[in-house]
Amino acid sequence: MTLTQLSAFVMVARLGSVRAAADILGVSEPAVSQALAALRAHLGDKLIVREGNAMALTPGGSRLLGVAAQMVALGAEAEAAVRDAKGAPAQLRVAVTSVIAEFVATPLLDAFAQRSAGTIEASSGVATTEEMRALIPNRLADVALGPYLGGDDPTMLSEPVLRYQLVAVAAAGFRPRGRPGQWPWLVDPSGTDPGSDVRRLLARLRVPESRIRVFPNQTAAWAAAADGAGVAPAVASLVGRQVRRGELQVVATEATPADARWHVTTLAADRRGPAARSFRTFLSTPLAMQLMCSPGSGVPPSRFRPPVYVTIWS
Repeated sequence: MTLTQLSAFVMVARLGSVRAAADILGVSEPAVSQALAALRAHLGDKLIVREGNAMALTPGGSRLLGVAAQMVALGAEAEAAVRDAKGAPAQLRVAVTSVIAEFVATPLLDAFAQRSAGTIEASSGVATTEEMRALIPNRLADVALGPYLGGDDPTMLSEPVLRYQLVAVAAAGFRPRGRPGQWPWLVDPSGTDPGSDVRRLLARLRVPESRIRVFPNQTAAWAAAADGAGVAPAVASLVGRQVRRGELQVVATEATPADARWHVTTLAADRRGPAARSFRTFLSTPLAMQLMCSPGSGVPPSRFRPPVYVTIWS
């Protein structure tokens, strides 16, 4: 029984699919399947079985999950301890939504790195709400920035960090026809995440799947909206420049403008690492608030792949 096998089991159990586990671990689906098969053979238990379109834990798998999650977390702590002993900079891995990755993450982490004076190496990557719920308690990420992740898990603390307005934008000459649920809606990948504010907005407006088009990022969705292809949800402060230039206009619906919040989520205070604690403090500064409210250049979002697990798998 190895840490690789336990990591595969925990991620499949948390995310409900081999594909999602492979994506978050940064490996192939066959690699996850092989690791899970080896663990099953070693323990003589199927651990996870398919029930219809979902996966369910066997009684043995249910008992193993808590222990395995602790062992995976200890593996991450072990790597951090060795890095600290060697005098290497502490790592800060931030899981973010696609919108935050596109506009905010790069300038925010750059400013934080300057303040830390080389003592912390910060990186970010895109994750869905469910992926964040698996990343934080298993120490695959130190901080999640975006949706509220609190609830039943007492090991995580999710606090509001920025209030914003979610609006709908369209081309300057857009004339609404019919109900908003009948309009074509143009979304970035967050529109496919059931835990996102955008997805909840579409649900409130009763927008069917057939009326939703997904674009690689928010900028592409806005460009299509400006060309008259439909209506796009947007964070008001981020789309303000396009609205002021007359490229887009804000379109009122029964559900927008909608008040929403970005949250910062970490492990509970007694389990939170120094880098995560420092970043949480930084987010309350005027500079961080300004950067979260103003568009940045950003980078193309890439899937979050924590270095500790890339190393283990290789």
